[in-house]
Amino acid sequence: MKFIDLSHEIKPGPESVPEFLRTEIRYTDHAEGAEQIKQMMGIAPELLRNGEGWAVEEFTRLGTHNSTHIDAPWHYNSVIGGEPAQTIDELPLEWFFADGVVLDMTAKGEGEAVTPSDIEAELARIEYTIKPLDIVLVMTGRDRHYERPDYMFKGCGVTAEATHWLFDRGVRVMGIDAWGWDQPLNIQAQAALREGKPGIFWAAHQCDLPYSQIERLTNLASLPPHGFKVACFPLRLARGSAAPARVVAIVQD
Repeated sequence: MKFIDLSHEIKPGPESVPEFLRTEIRYTDHAEGAEQIKQMMGIAPELLRNGEGWAVEEFTRLGTHNSTHIDAPWHYNSVIGGEPAQTIDELPLEWFFADGVVLDMTAKGEGEAVTPSDIEAELARIEYTIKPLDIVLVMTGRDRHYERPDYMFKGCGVTAEATHWLFDRGVRVMGIDAWGWDQPLNIQAQAALREGKPGIFWAAHQCDLPYSQIERLTNLASLPPHGFKVACFPLRLARGSAAPARVVAIVQD
């Protein structure tokens, strides 16, 4: 088996990133760890191998949506389908280990819609039929912009209709290698302000379905269209709207 990492590394973000999107990490090296041990336990560095203590890290800022992550229905709305929306710790583990399929939408331009007919055409091209609990990954190629400041404004947009299409066929986890599942926020905002009505901004997120999105994926181009497994277990964050996940594809050699 071959394991392909579909997650981006978690590392401190540059100062140019807005605070609510920034990741900040405090790194403690072995020398500082040795000093901590001395203060806590009275053990001098001479009693430690090579005079070194532990190395540890502390997240001083890490939003649940600031890295490769999985959204829970609670992220979209408080009530979905007439029921309280599920948080990330309430979702069944069976959703997060299943057969994967990659839909190539790299030809789509910025803000261009991914529709049910696009999905049907791509499935016909790769000769695959969606089945319940498949994990569907939409490849846009925008992961190449991951560390650029305009990353959040790159990507096409999966429509609410396409999201319903997948959900109606039993898909509960859908992923994308862009900043978000919908169109880029600036394009959505312009359309919503122009139309002056709900249901335009965040249309696919707020389509009243209890499903999960994986956002900020990478390396989808390394995968075959199908014939692989996806493991994407989110951290068990109580009452979380989302959680970081190590998303890995498992491909048979």
